[in-house]
Amino acid sequence: MAEILAVCRVYVLHPDAGTVGVTAIDKRPVEGRIKVRPYGLYADIQADRANHGGLDQAVYAYAQEDADFWSAELGREVAPGLFGENLRTRGLDVNHAVIGERWQVGSALLEVTQPRVPCQTFGRRLGEQRWVRRFTQANRTGTFLRVIENGEIGAGDTVDVVHRPAHEVTVADWFAGRFGVARGEDPTTGAGPDAAAADEKGAPDPDTLEKLAQRLLNAHATGEIRLSINMLSRCEQAAGRAVID
Repeated sequence: MAEILAVCRVYVLHPDAGTVGVTAIDKRPVEGRIKVRPYGLYADIQADRANHGGLDQAVYAYAQEDADFWSAELGREVAPGLFGENLRTRGLDVNHAVIGERWQVGSALLEVTQPRVPCQTFGRRLGEQRWVRRFTQANRTGTFLRVIENGEIGAGDTVDVVHRPAHEVTVADWFAGRFGVARGEDPTTGAGPDAAAADEKGAPDPDTLEKLAQRLLNAHATGEIRLSINMLSRCEQAAGRAVID
């Protein structure tokens, strides 16, 4: 059974060396039931609104199974919220969620939109050597979600996948194609990574990315899914089309 272990929102703003000057990445678990609206959890914020938040990145989910992987790698606890996530899940392979699939969480309906691309703020938050590169290579990104139906969520809620599009392109597929990394393993089953997804140098494979992009664009065109603005632009570029504003 897939469930929510913790619901996290901003705890305090911290000074940051980035262009914005502050960061809201310090998320921590909150008790009780939290309202979820189109722009995310009630009372949660993003400091860098040019690159974070918005309708297509309203909620960020990260799996306990992936947190356990990093705990072993780093030799320290990866507590809920440390990665800036809003939802810490268990029993759900969020990395291999199909783009556009929908989750019923509490009374809210959420839709998978895109992987998290690690930034330097995240690197500074962790303080680990070459963190952005390591996180990228592991392809354990978690996923962003948009809010389809407002509701309330809380720790202990089940996560039910109520719709899965037929195009089959997952969060990990897209991230692997874009950054030239392996697709990664399913942390809930231990299935091994697909090493063929990346070449020896870890360079993106334009042919693979183009095929993934075309499948997503076709699904978007037929109304099967609604790509985020960012994903639509990336897919248009990968497919060699003019970018749509």
